[in-house]
Amino acid sequence: MEDQAIAVLALHLLQNCLVLINTLMIQEVLLEQNKSLLQKLVREDFRNLTPLIYAHVNPYETFELNMKERLAIQRTS
Repeated sequence: MEDQAIAVLALHLLQNCLVLINTLMIQEVLLEQNKSLLQKLVREDFRNLTPLIYAHVNPYETFELNMKERLAIQRTS
């Protein structure tokens, strides 16, 4: 039972990390190119934006994690 609880908590942590990264990536795309994409969006487009996308994630493959390199996401101040 304890192992299952740890697995569930680990999956929640992974989901939260994925939502954070997706949110940052969506913001980056919307704000690049002098905000031209952001100006083209209509109300319905904003309703459909969600950071809960996961099609770009493949949980069944191995991947290399380079802890010496940061993601190319701009820091906002």
